[in-house]
Amino acid sequence: MRIRQAISADLDAVKRCAEEAYAKYVSRMGTKPAPMIADFAGQIGAKIVHVIVDDGSVLGFIVLYPRDDHIHVENVAVFPERGGRGIGGKLLAFAEHEARRLELPAVELYTNEKMTENLSLYRYLGYQEIGRRTEAGFSRVYFRKDA
Repeated sequence: MRIRQAISADLDAVKRCAEEAYAKYVSRMGTKPAPMIADFAGQIGAKIVHVIVDDGSVLGFIVLYPRDDHIHVENVAVFPERGGRGIGGKLLAFAEHEARRLELPAVELYTNEKMTENLSLYRYLGYQEIGRRTEAGFSRVYFRKDA
């Protein structure tokens, strides 16, 4: 497995991954989560999307960029059939590596409060909850981890 910057040829795989990874949350939330409706073409064009690949197949992706004093993770998703193999953890470790490379002290991210699996995962990976707020109609939980 390796992580590389996404290119335009990855667009369909990234969109499909987001659709499949977040589909289970639509009924919980009563709407599509924000990551399902993101402008992936624009994000790939802005060079803020990275994919994790194995034998040429996209397994998942992460959207991240520097913001103030941290790397901000906008989105991280793994194809559901590839879940449970540490791929999401590898993507988040990549974000931490990028923070250190850019000499930023931390990584920040958020998830929806109804995505309870993510709340547990981020805590397990050492992220600390730093706040909760409603934005664009979504109840978000923010986390931070030192890089």
